Amino acid sequence: MSDAWTPQVNGVVRTLTTVADELRAMGHTVEVIGPDRFRTIPAPTEPSVRLALFPGRRLRRLVDDFRPDAIHIATEGPLGLAARRLCLARGWPFTTAFHTRFPEYLRARLGIPESLTWRLMRRFHAPSAAVLVATPSLHRELATRGFRNVAAWTRGVDLALFRPREDRTGFGLPRPVFLYVGRVAVEKNIEAFLALDLPGSKVVVGDGPARPSLEKRFPAAHWLGAKFGEELARAYAEADVFVFPSRTDTFGLVLIEALACGTPVAAYPVPGPLDVIDGAPVGVLDEDLGRAATAAIALDRAACRAYAEGFSWRRCAEILLERLAPIPQPAAPDQGLRFEQPSAAAAD
Repeated sequence: MSDAWTPQVNGVVRTLTTVADELRAMGHTVEVIGPDRFRTIPAPTEPSVRLALFPGRRLRRLVDDFRPDAIHIATEGPLGLAARRLCLARGWPFTTAFHTRFPEYLRARLGIPESLTWRLMRRFHAPSAAVLVATPSLHRELATRGFRNVAAWTRGVDLALFRPREDRTGFGLPRPVFLYVGRVAVEKNIEAFLALDLPGSKVVVGDGPARPSLEKRFPAAHWLGAKFGEELARAYAEADVFVFPSRTDTFGLVLIEALACGTPVAAYPVPGPLDVIDGAPVGVLDEDLGRAATAAIALDRAACRAYAEGFSWRRCAEILLERLAPIPQPAAPDQGLRFEQPSAAAAD
């Protein structure tokens, strides 16, 4: 079950779609239940994100038709809550994932105290057989915040798509080219990148609710909108440095996508970048983001690619399989694995 699902564009959706494809390639049957199957309303502060409206009854029918062997709840929104209630009512075990720092996001967007949201998040995940997290630092943080059954679930990268290019033109812009890729939203702290005094050019790939205001305030940056597939991979490869200004991401899938394209990273020394870079000479982490960005220019692009080759989507899918909690009832012999995914808004 997942409230974060296509046509949304973010790291959670990319992770879930890629892992589902890997599981299918391994011979399992995967069913993703997302908001696209329900009546929806726009999420507060972000109308492009749709939230399922009263999904409980239809969700039960979808689950009963599918007859899952295991259920994974990927998000904490309306679908995730409905799936959680269904599992608890039936005595079914389930796993969850902690993809998004909703306490920080909701404070930044709506002014909701973090302590309240953390309490709701603990309650949501408490019955989970395993709360899957992408990084060691997030694992430690959740444990200190009272989360139980926290387990590692690493990420991967498509090394065939995200790769270095020989014919790099830097978008035809003055070099060095500093690139941001991701959602253009307040919690991504993009302003910290756009306000830097850097040589060359700044490029933003992505879209989101903060784009109109930021594009008006920073017209010197080059705003290319959302890119996908080959266009996205080429954008990473064209840049000289990938700048990651977020302080709240739980992993930062874009970091390893950039590295796979041979582009070094500049970021703050915070969870996510600290876990991904882990002291390797493929990025510069500094509280002075401008200093990090200019220093990263000198890093070896071949070393960036070699480092990214250690991240595998197949292993990511295998870890999920290992963590899933089977529903204790016999399944038809030809059914294979049943796997579902939940929502992206926090409430209970």
